[in-house]
Amino acid sequence: MKVSFVDIGKENSGVLVSFFTEGEGLLLDEKSQNDRDIKKLYDKHRKSSKDNNIEQNIVDFIHPHNNEFSRIILFKIKDLSSLDENSWINLGGRICQYLCTSKIAELSIRIETTKKNIELMSIPARLAFGISLRCYKFEKYKSKNKGNTIQKLVFITSHHTTSESIHKNYNAILDGVNLTRDLVNEPSNILTPLEYTKRISELASPDLKIKILNQKKMDQLSMGALMAVARGSRNEPYTVILEYLPNKGQKPLVVLGKGVTFDSGGVSIKPAGGMDEMKGDMAGSASVIGLMSTLSKRKANANVVGIVGLVENMTDGNAMRPGDVINSMSGKSIEVLNTDAEGRLVLADIATYAIQNYKPTAIIDLATLTGAILVALGQEMAGLFSNNDDLANNLINSGKKTGELLWRMPIDKKYMKMINSKVADIKNIGGRYAGAITAAEFIHYFIEDIPWAHLDIAGTSITSPKTDINDSWASGYGVRLLNQYIRDCIEN
Repeated sequence: MKVSFVDIGKENSGVLVSFFTEGEGLLLDEKSQNDRDIKKLYDKHRKSSKDNNIEQNIVDFIHPHNNEFSRIILFKIKDLSSLDENSWINLGGRICQYLCTSKIAELSIRIETTKKNIELMSIPARLAFGISLRCYKFEKYKSKNKGNTIQKLVFITSHHTTSESIHKNYNAILDGVNLTRDLVNEPSNILTPLEYTKRISELASPDLKIKILNQKKMDQLSMGALMAVARGSRNEPYTVILEYLPNKGQKPLVVLGKGVTFDSGGVSIKPAGGMDEMKGDMAGSASVIGLMSTLSKRKANANVVGIVGLVENMTDGNAMRPGDVINSMSGKSIEVLNTDAEGRLVLADIATYAIQNYKPTAIIDLATLTGAILVALGQEMAGLFSNNDDLANNLINSGKKTGELLWRMPIDKKYMKMINSKVADIKNIGGRYAGAITAAEFIHYFIEDIPWAHLDIAGTSITSPKTDINDSWASGYGVRLLNQYIRDCIEN
């Protein structure tokens, strides 16, 4: 979709969208003949509606008389002053939803207001962002696909230059979210650890450095926990490091991602029902990749390092077994009681790598880690576990701004008792209860005292419920959240 911004009086033909409120009426002025003609249409309709006691949220004029637009659609806004950034983005998504069944090649949007407290210059970019997010489709492997019916999106505004500049920033975020969606939606026979590594490498730029640890290098580093997960697969594992370090001498934030490109469960094999969804068990890593792409494209003023462990959890005669004891990069031993609790093993080693090589100010990890978090929170919020109140609260606030919500879950030494092992330093599962918490405590064990947050995104990143801005199996959850956190808490 091509998005452009033009001045008033340079209207395009096709379909026009504008807005109205109960108090302010039609959100247009009379600087152009088109605006005046639309106002006449609206006033006539409003009088007719009142006469017939009709309350409508959308007014749709098809082939309006004496107007160059073939169709004019007016969306009702209840309270203009109450709409924040995310509200406008969601409204853009709803516009896309309404038009998705129509074969519209070109769409124009026009909005004006006399209210001084409305950030009019930002509204077009926010609407464009929401429309673009909702229009996303993954139809790469279809022989025939519908594609995006809206090919051209034009905003008619007196603030067209400023709006276009703001849009560039949103476009960097959009690219990151859609990159994440693309990666998660890919089938696992295509997106192997090797292919995943190649795609990440394509993101390299003067600002974004890519480092790759292959199997030989990880053996040398004694990354035994991560390597144990990959033992049953013919596809070799990789760890990929993305460095975005614009400020020399400043310690970075490190963001970790679980990248299990397919999770069979290993010897503790999963049931057949729903196993196909385990192609998305690398969603945490994809969010990290999308975030790093966004930071690089928008030239963020923050040092951030992304690290992803890319493995496939399969089973053969060489696979790790329940009861095995493995050694992690940290030197701590792990008793494996369930080979399907593999993501935490990957995170343990890449966390140690991060600590030893970057001495980070904080660590945030994202992972589709447990089914238990779905039982606790469903698909509306991701689980947040943290050893630092400031970090946790800031992430929660960033989630509220973007609509990617978090709910803080407990961590406590009492839960650590559930994963104490009699034969090793720690075991990889607890008992039946508190599964999401003991999984978080396992990761915490390798983080120690560094400010840390763990986001269990099993319920929010895949098999996603439809929202105003998402119609995809993969939501792209986490990119907007962490980008907002970095903007609010590190750049400012």
